[in-house]
Amino acid sequence: MSSTLLRVCPSDLKMAFELKKQNSACLELVNKTDQCVAFKVKTTNPRKYAVRPASGVVPPRGSFGISIVMQAPKEIPPDYHCKDKFLVQSIVVEEGTAPKDIVPDMFSKAPGKLVEEFKLRVIYVPANPPSPVPEEAEEEDSLDSDVDHEVEPPSTSNSTSGHGHASRSQTSHNEDVSLVSKSGDQESRYAEENKKIQKELELLRKTKPSPGGFSATFVLLIFSLSFLLGYLMLGSRA
Repeated sequence: MSSTLLRVCPSDLKMAFELKKQNSACLELVNKTDQCVAFKVKTTNPRKYAVRPASGVVPPRGSFGISIVMQAPKEIPPDYHCKDKFLVQSIVVEEGTAPKDIVPDMFSKAPGKLVEEFKLRVIYVPANPPSPVPEEAEEEDSLDSDVDHEVEPPSTSNSTSGHGHASRSQTSHNEDVSLVSKSGDQESRYAEENKKIQKELELLRKTKPSPGGFSATFVLLIFSLSFLLGYLMLGSRA
């Protein structure tokens, strides 16, 4: 049932619970009308709670604060469940009504008399709740654990050294290929020249020597020396 006279905040009374220690909570009553409203606060366990003040007058469109003190509990109830309740009664009163003028009979129900009631439950909450771990700290811890498993990249010096070694190996390989190519070219040239000399020698053997000329043996000796000299000269250049 909604109230037309007073708005009670909060709708449930949350009380911090701690063994052998008093704790308190506050209620705020807000007058929703343009008239003075008197109130009275009752509880199902008056020995356990002290209400200050227990009654009073809320001015038109005004508010009023109430302090509720819970005595130090001696034991923890099962599941922190509390059966205690509060009741806020309110009625419209004439302007100028003082708190001392408020009596219990004013809140008795009668035909044609508007007496509003608002009930509140008592909910226990931990006095010192554990602080939640920030999400950023969790992410940083996760990142730190991931970093421990990362493989470190090779250093710049090692990379540069490896690159230099690869370059030198490639250059040496190219030089070897070039030498092999040159050696093959020289051998092919020697083979061609040898074939030419062999052909010329065959022609000289078939040709008779002219009177006063050189013998075939002499000519063969000269060609052999020339071939040997040319081979040695080409070898030294390579």
